[in-house]
Amino acid sequence: MANFIDPAILFFVFGFFAGFVKSNLEIPPQISRFLSLYLLMALGLKGGFALAQSGFTAHVALSLGIAVFMAILVPLVAYSLLSRVISRFDAAALAATYGSVSAVTFITATQHLDQSGIAYGGHMAAAMALMESPAIIIAILFANRVRQSQANGQQVENVSIGKLLHESFTDGAQLLLLGAMVVGLATGDGGQKVMGPFSVDLFKGMLAFFLLDMGLTAARNFKSVLSQSFFVALYGVVAPITHAMVALGLCYIFGLPLGETVLLMVLAASASYIAVPAVLRESMPEANPGLYFGMSLGLTFPLNIIVGIPLYTWIAEQVIR
Repeated sequence: MANFIDPAILFFVFGFFAGFVKSNLEIPPQISRFLSLYLLMALGLKGGFALAQSGFTAHVALSLGIAVFMAILVPLVAYSLLSRVISRFDAAALAATYGSVSAVTFITATQHLDQSGIAYGGHMAAAMALMESPAIIIAILFANRVRQSQANGQQVENVSIGKLLHESFTDGAQLLLLGAMVVGLATGDGGQKVMGPFSVDLFKGMLAFFLLDMGLTAARNFKSVLSQSFFVALYGVVAPITHAMVALGLCYIFGLPLGETVLLMVLAASASYIAVPAVLRESMPEANPGLYFGMSLGLTFPLNIIVGIPLYTWIAEQVIR
């Protein structure tokens, strides 16, 4: 219950309620965009400052390696399972969605760890950035293969992986996160003192405001979840928890500390509702946007924000400590 006392989480719950009762409360899209960019910039700065203190070590490389491994494993397994019950294009889209990550879920998890007094490495922001693209690339490869199998000898236009890589790297949100990390790494303690009022003092309020908007959006996408088959809806609940447990097992085997274990569990359990829909809308028009967007934002995001983060933290504490 402690997670419900957090003001940011309560604003998310309130936003979900307001959206559910069809209130006309709304956050202008431009404001919502600014808030998301602010959170990514602040997170990148925080990660860069922490990385400047710790340096790039074997421990950091191990954490990043586990992150990339999960980003490859999840979409492969997801497609294998889902393609048996839904169309292969929809299966590929969901594989990309659940194989990629939610930055806001990750940011909320870092706030939860800060309040709980659990330390974690700043390089975890880099882990989040690295987990963004592999699942998207894998899903597009699956989609290209489906198109070829359905072509019946006709010429089909496949999506260029090189173009996809370029779009993933130059995506504004991801580039801002990485750029802010570089700034934090380059400026170190001096930069941290100067930017503290911006990247630390304002952070909690900005996060609460953004989660209010996310609650409104999640409620308005919840209906699309109810229209899905039972198996698909069940996947949106069971898969995140399963992915978190796999990440926990890897972290335990390789001896990662508690804070980084929790964040890798959260990253593995999260589902993208920004980067993946933006890419799939252009590169996989055959997939149903209501399915992958509704599942990630209407079901998995609320599950992780309200229940998942404290649950993963508690389980990790039982195993790691």
